[in-house]
Amino acid sequence: MNQYRIDKSGLWLVLEGWDAYLPRKVRVVACGGTALTIQDLKASTKDVDFLVPDDKEYQVLVRTIKKLGYRQATGCGWARDDGYLFDLFPGKKVFQTELLDSPLEAGNHVPVKTFKKLAVSALNDYDLVISKMFRGAAVDFDDCVRLIHARGKGFDTERLRARYTETALYEVSTERVMGHLYGLLSRL
Repeated sequence: MNQYRIDKSGLWLVLEGWDAYLPRKVRVVACGGTALTIQDLKASTKDVDFLVPDDKEYQVLVRTIKKLGYRQATGCGWARDDGYLFDLFPGKKVFQTELLDSPLEAGNHVPVKTFKKLAVSALNDYDLVISKMFRGAAVDFDDCVRLIHARGKGFDTERLRARYTETALYEVSTERVMGHLYGLLSRL
């Protein structure tokens, strides 16, 4: 863990601290580089991204981290003076990308670690690629290539294409995000 990036062990330490103060169970689903980091596909991430799909659990988590000294630093971002930003996305919208289904539904997340009250999962591979590619920064392309190569033959590019296309129908800039998909597939 350094001032600008957090690795998996550093993240577990922070979340263990949150867990100690949570009054009830809260489920978070890692997305972005965080999902790759907690699945050992990336060494660290510069910010931490979690979906908190259940509204009541989102409210509990926000109240808890406020008590721990976090302040709202951006629209969805929470920070203290340690240099780390925690983006907490309520519902099923990652950044600007609305997922088709709740990440809490079976098959839409991969359980990774459960503390006493805090359960941490990673977003399923297909929605993870979709949410990163809709943003489409260079690091997102690199992360998606890394994920797909790590999964090997277990990753179904036709399934990705179908789900991506369906999700893109709800996007304002459908042509732009579809171009990102074609760019990703050509890199593979």
